[in-house]
Amino acid sequence: MKTVFAIQHVAFEDLGSFAPSLTERNYTLRYLEAGQDDLAALDPLAGDLWIVLGGPIGAYEEAAYPFIRDELRLLRARLDAGRPTLGICLGAQMMARALGARVYPGGRKEIGWKPLQLTAAGRASPLAAFADGTPVLHWHGDTFDLPDGATLLASTDWYPHQAFAWGHHALALQFHIETTARGLERWFIGHASEIAGTPGLSVPMLRDETAHHAVDAEERGRQCLTAWLEQAGL
Repeated sequence: MKTVFAIQHVAFEDLGSFAPSLTERNYTLRYLEAGQDDLAALDPLAGDLWIVLGGPIGAYEEAAYPFIRDELRLLRARLDAGRPTLGICLGAQMMARALGARVYPGGRKEIGWKPLQLTAAGRASPLAAFADGTPVLHWHGDTFDLPDGATLLASTDWYPHQAFAWGHHALALQFHIETTARGLERWFIGHASEIAGTPGLSVPMLRDETAHHAVDAEERGRQCLTAWLEQAGL
């Protein structure tokens, strides 16, 4: 069986709908908890696939969270070696920084369901499943510069760098296509302070949007994952 290492930054942000898709493809799932597990001891070439998940911290906050240094070093080594790597939200920002790009506060929170604006490369990529304007879940306040050599795949009006490819073996997504409606109920609790502190946002509003969009986005997210795995030769 193949192995996927999922680097997790907060317990309730997990593989979501990706988990059953991966097990169906004969992957063994292994979670690594940043801040608890010793990331420095991890071989950057280990595992057939790495998925670096989201979280509420900044990719530039290594003074407060020293494990970030180890995570960035491992990601750089893995990316340089051409090993398959997928980053989601904070994971995408970590990948951008590991590749030498700047990560920084974006100036406003982008939280909720809205469609992507795909580039020509994005429409020809696994993200083509969202080319018809199906909304995805955004939950971020940071952004990143596009790394040198990366291909921009998607934007929104507020955040021009939403997704990039690094060759065929690495994909970074600022947004979430792995979430499920049921799983997001844990987010509404875990991110309660952030929701309450964001003007114009509320749990009932997010729950209503989720009821309208989550099922379709979940199916398209699985299509995207499958297409990328096949592109990466996995």
